[in-house]
Amino acid sequence: MMRQGSTTSNPEDNYDYLFKIVLIGDSGVGKSNLLSRYTKNEFHLGSKATIGVELAHRNVEIEGKTVRAQIWDTAGQERYRAITSAYYRGAMGAVLVYDIAKGTSFMNLNKWVEELRQHASDDLSIILIGNKSDLKHLRMIENRRGKQFAAEHGMLFMETSALDSTNVAEAFEFIFAHIFDKVRQNELEKSGQAHEKPNGESIVIKAELAELPATPNGKEHARTRQSKSCCGTG
Repeated sequence: MMRQGSTTSNPEDNYDYLFKIVLIGDSGVGKSNLLSRYTKNEFHLGSKATIGVELAHRNVEIEGKTVRAQIWDTAGQERYRAITSAYYRGAMGAVLVYDIAKGTSFMNLNKWVEELRQHASDDLSIILIGNKSDLKHLRMIENRRGKQFAAEHGMLFMETSALDSTNVAEAFEFIFAHIFDKVRQNELEKSGQAHEKPNGESIVIKAELAELPATPNGKEHARTRQSKSCCGTG
């Protein structure tokens, strides 16, 4: 990846890496609210379905490098599939979302996986998100089913709530760290300095736009654990 510079005084225009991420899943699972919660700390009740594709940015710092995350929120409706398929080109990561209280959104995951196989890179990093974890009384998809699906398809996994912000920052930063690790490894291999990271090494991620609240267990959002496992904890 080339280092990106800028002559403008806006610090957001200076970054070392650009990661293109696509946000996919059925309509109504909360993709747009996940994105607005992460990038603007906002949640909109009764938000309308995305038409075509919407774009948001956020800068994060990983191992002293500035990463600009370019996140594409793609429409979940079938009639927009031809439009959004073009936006898979160049994507380094995908956030695949289902609604834990909507069984059909989980059953349709295979359709989305197939679409990724058709349009995205084979080296794509993917995190599966079970959204709306706040709807405990309406849950239809148990956490273990999400973990199992993710494990079977080589994905990361986490449950989130865009409503109360649970795990939203962690989920996005988890996949950013995963992509960053692969990019750095590729750079080392090209320079002949490839090496394995010790198991359990942490990558520090610092949000640029706003200070994030503490997680329920008291740990800051700023630290994402990196390991050889393919799945996170929900």
